[in-house]
Amino acid sequence: MPDRIAAIHQPNFFPWLGYFDKINKADVFILLDNVQFPKTGGTWMNRVKIITNSEAQWLTAPIIRNYHGLRLIKDMEINNLTDWREKMLKTIEQNYGQCPFFKEERDYLQALINYDANNLCEYNIHAIRSLAERLGLKIPKLIIASTLKAEGEATDLLISLTRAVGGIAYLCGGGADGYQEDEKFAEAGIELVYQNFKHPVYLQANTKEFIAGLSIIDVLFNCGFEKARDLICSK
Repeated sequence: MPDRIAAIHQPNFFPWLGYFDKINKADVFILLDNVQFPKTGGTWMNRVKIITNSEAQWLTAPIIRNYHGLRLIKDMEINNLTDWREKMLKTIEQNYGQCPFFKEERDYLQALINYDANNLCEYNIHAIRSLAERLGLKIPKLIIASTLKAEGEATDLLISLTRAVGGIAYLCGGGADGYQEDEKFAEAGIELVYQNFKHPVYLQANTKEFIAGLSIIDVLFNCGFEKARDLICSK
């Protein structure tokens, strides 16, 4: 594989295991904070799924949406007028309290959830950096897109960002189909590397059948950090 692989992703809210697998496989991981935040609809940047009552349900950080025009990801604000953190922690305790690593990891994750920030991007990046570090991933390779000199939109922006960090290859996930123009990477002399993440199965104490694609929170309470690291780094 090329020795300078760049990956690019929005700063998601307590992301799933595949997100950290992508960080692990990349030499440089760019947190895309300077593109438009979706005006309507759901987004992984302020919500993620955990197991609630034995089913996958959304865990959501409320955001302020009563703004005019368009807004970049880095400018989005959390609605801290609600007690969402307390409600989230209660939901987690009710559904994960009997998991093998709940007591061991509770205080750490509680501190992340209670992180005092009004800016959604700051909140998410703080959690991603902390989790990646504790998982033993290479922290210096996390770079904020808005600190780079890059231009263009869609695929052109991805290419520009990859070049800005000296990347000779771009690591893309399975969700890239449909909006990514693969031929442009070849024209730019950048190799495409596909993540090909296959979700590992682990024991989930709070459901009868395994549910894939949940927040890293689910992995940590069921497996702990050491096992979670093995699930990421052994692939």
